[in-house]
Amino acid sequence: MNIFVAPDKFRGSLEASEVCQAVKEGILLAYPDANVTTIPLADGGEGTAQILTQHANGQTITATVNDPLGRPVNASYGLSADRKTAFIEMAAASGLALLSAAERNPLRTSTFGTGQLLQHALEQGVNHIILGIGGSATTDGGIGMAMALGYQFFDKNRTLLRPEGASLNDIAFINADHADKRLSNVTVTVACDVTNPLYGPNGAAYIYGPQKGANADMVEILDKGLQNLAKVAAETFGEDVSNDQGAGAAGGLGAGCLWFLNAVLKDGVSIVIEQSRIGELISHADLVITGEGKVDEQTLSGKVVKGLADFCGQYNVPLAVICGTLQITPEQARDAGMTYATSVLNRPMDLNSAQTEAFGLVRDATFNLVRLFFVKR
Repeated sequence: MNIFVAPDKFRGSLEASEVCQAVKEGILLAYPDANVTTIPLADGGEGTAQILTQHANGQTITATVNDPLGRPVNASYGLSADRKTAFIEMAAASGLALLSAAERNPLRTSTFGTGQLLQHALEQGVNHIILGIGGSATTDGGIGMAMALGYQFFDKNRTLLRPEGASLNDIAFINADHADKRLSNVTVTVACDVTNPLYGPNGAAYIYGPQKGANADMVEILDKGLQNLAKVAAETFGEDVSNDQGAGAAGGLGAGCLWFLNAVLKDGVSIVIEQSRIGELISHADLVITGEGKVDEQTLSGKVVKGLADFCGQYNVPLAVICGTLQITPEQARDAGMTYATSVLNRPMDLNSAQTEAFGLVRDATFNLVRLFFVKR
């Protein structure tokens, strides 16, 4: 039997590669003759660049860039074996994890370091960039990134503005004359797992600003600033993308990538699945096993599990799902294309115990599901 294993990480417990190992051990314990293929997956968030780099047999590149507050930080990205594709996570340079709670202030934080990473990749001669934009500390609409790449933003007095969220309301002119010419020879694909518009009640400032340190007054200022950016950018580039799905991702970096990089926004699952050529592996499998830390209603709208379920449905291959927490009904699991779904928890336990014992719990749950699935074979 061919069993294909392709899980996401169990956040706080196991990386995707560790989940793969635990599942493989459980399979072979139950079915020693199984032919097991494992590929760690991600949904476009943290860890995606590393996984894509592995799939591309690539290498890790490190550059010194600005963190969200302009301090030097060493940030890494991936480069494919043929050196044609760069895999970048904006969180490496502009992520919330780089700041203490007291330092979080989206009026002052910037995506400038992300632009520096993009520039560093351009210097390697790449012709394709895959950029993950989860985990940001910023709400600057991508102007910091754009400034690092040569764009200039001026106020009404033609004074050059700083690359930070507080500048958004003052933007009156955008000058693209000095933008890095190499951008015209590069395609940029953005891994984006949210669908929020740029501004408004469901936009970047109101929905995500508070977790980045914004109080109510800051949220209002930032939202008005993003509206102003949309007005000036639409006049400059001839297109208003502020209502495109994902425009509000990463504090408006989604919209910034559309305007300043001519990028395409795609859900992260689709990108990872496409880059890892999973369709072919699924087509030859007798069973696919996946999983993630929590399976809930959000899982049903584009995460790793749902992405695999769609592929399995195409090839009529059963899909088994293991997780730490299972929060969907049997009907939802069935309708999403899951053949089997179970929590790995085998007794009442607190979160710390579950995370500490995660490897063994995943292995044992896999053993039980494989024994059940192949009981008649």
